[in-house]
Parts: sequence; structure tokens; C-alpha cells
Amino acid sequence: MAERPVFISNVKEKGYVSIQDVEFEWFPGFSVKQKQRSIESFHKNFKEKNPSSNVLEISSKSDKELGVSLSAFNLMVKTKNKKEFSVETAFQASKVFENGGPFVDLYEKTSKEAKKDPRIKNSGKLIYFQYFGRKWKLEPKTFFYDWLYTNALSLNKELSKEVVQYDAFTDIEFNPQKSINCQARSVALYVSLYKAGVLEDALSSVEKFKELAFGHQRNKENVKEDKEETDQLSIFDKMD
Repeated sequence: MAERPVFISNVKEKGYVSIQDVEFEWFPGFSVKQKQRSIESFHKNFKEKNPSSNVLEISSKSDKELGVSLSAFNLMVKTKNKKEFSVETAFQASKVFENGGPFVDLYEKTSKEAKKDPRIKNSGKLIYFQYFGRKWKLEPKTFFYDWLYTNALSLNKELSKEVVQYDAFTDIEFNPQKSINCQARSVALYVSLYKAGVLEDALSSVEKFKELAFGHQRNKENVKEDKEETDQLSIFDKMD
């Protein structure tokens, strides 16, 4: 047996995402078939307590094309200068460690190559992110990843239109004991911002995104600093 979180779109929840841990039968093995058997058990057990929910696996192991397309490995970012790379590649390339980074050459790599680059594991402690000239602290947790993913998704018309038909999201590869950022959580946040009618406002600036999605975590020490982050990075371009 295994236990993993389901990220649920919830416009009434502070932060717009609620989490429900679900226990299910785990099928060991690295094949897609084995992963999908685990996903089936995962979703089945979740639906037993949430029969009206529409759940979608967000990963390359998803049994739905939409879920595969929404994997951070496959969801693409296109910049104003016509560069194109995946969300995963951008995330890895933005990491700054004690002994190196950001490794901007990773923007030319595939998602798998970027994630497995030995420098990511051998450069010491992660200290912040740097994305096209802007520095991002590690707190609030998931802030940079959620912002990056949400922007990329919002500019993909077809995917963003389809995904709002769902309200709960999983990632069979995500283990909260080992990782912090999760693409399924980012999707749930996107759907909530859309359904709450504040998506456009949230994406108007970095500070506004933080206020809406992470404002409940704010403290007096970071209010002054947040006010300086008022301009959205105008590097994105709409995807076809």
C-alpha cells in the first residue's frame, strides 16, 4: 500500500488548493503499465469518498492525453524572442546553488537531460532561483514553480480550456516526503484561479500572483519586499 496526495481545486480554500491524502494499492515496477495500475487504484479509492469529483493524473504516465500533455516535461514555454523549452527545463535551469548556477545552458536541453544534469545534484545547497534576471527566494514554498507552470499553462489555449473540466489532480511520481513542487498542485491552483475569476489578475504581476495564491502565508517581514515585485515578466508568448 502507498499514500499520496490529491490536489483539489477549491475556490473557498486559502491558497485555492486543498489536499486529501489517499491510501491505495501500489504496483511496483517502472513500466508505464505498472504506474497506470497504481494510478487506477489511487483514483478508485479517491472516488469512493468523492464520487462527484473529476480527477486527472498529471504526468507522462497518465492514461489521458491531456494529463500527458500537462506534464512539466511536455508543457512548453515560448518566450518573446522565440525560444522554446519545457517547464521542467526552465525550472532546473533557474536553480542557483552554493557552488554554481543558474545553468543557463540547460535551456538547450531536453526535460530529461536538464533534470538529470549532474550539476543539479552536485553543486551544494539550493539557495534561490534566477529566471531571466529575477531572483526568487525559496519561500513561499512552491511559489516560483507554481508561477512558472501557471503562466505556461495560461498561454496554451487548448490545454487550459480542457483542464478546467477537472477539479482534482494527482501525480503518481510525486512523493511529498522527497519533493516540494508538484505539477498536479500547480494545475489545481490554475483551475481555482480560473473558476474564481481572478486568473487574469493573478497573472498581471508577480506580486499579485503571490498575494492571491500565497497571501495567507505572508508575514510582516516580507510585506515591504513584496511591494517591490510589481512588474510581471513580459517574456512569455502565446502558444498555438
